[in-house]
Amino acid sequence: MGNQVLLACGMAAGPLFTVAYLLEGASRVGYKPFRHPVSSLTLGRAGLAQTASFLCTGLLSLLFAVGLWDTGSSRWGALLIGVWAVGLLGAGAFRTDPVSGYPVGTPDQLQHPTRLGALHDLFSLIGFLALAAACFVFALSAPLGWALYSIVRGVLFATTMALASVAFSQRQGWVDLGGLIQRVSLTIGWTWQTLTAVRLLYT
Repeated sequence: MGNQVLLACGMAAGPLFTVAYLLEGASRVGYKPFRHPVSSLTLGRAGLAQTASFLCTGLLSLLFAVGLWDTGSSRWGALLIGVWAVGLLGAGAFRTDPVSGYPVGTPDQLQHPTRLGALHDLFSLIGFLALAAACFVFALSAPLGWALYSIVRGVLFATTMALASVAFSQRQGWVDLGGLIQRVSLTIGWTWQTLTAVRLLYT
């Protein structure tokens, strides 16, 4: 597989993931995009589509990491993107627990997380931390403008993900905005990956 194809995989992953959760979220009864996390779309009979989205975009991001490694632009950055990809694959392989009252009829928060839910959260956390770190690592070897962009994106991605976690823990005043904050965070992270791929492909 040519290196340009591998880099193009990184460009395609974010838009694919975004379109998938927007379409799925719009079609689910009782699902509130501003309140509920993207991962909750893996629950229920229709959950296979969102699970497939995690797995497909995880694979695309893993191929992107291989392409990054081949370019030699940042070996540590490539490894971190690889960890991000593994986080996506793990999040797809292990289904999340219900949260914030979705699916309808479930509690806002389980008293005792399931093993699958705990693994989903662990892989998600590892992936999010890796992507945030990748933003800073790529900034080290980038021109000033791109370096500043990557640093700002890394800070915003980490901050919004932390705020989303606060909301999903049922913090009063935040819980109804958890899904919105997470979507902002995902948009920040995926946009950075997409533009990183575009930059390497066309410069």
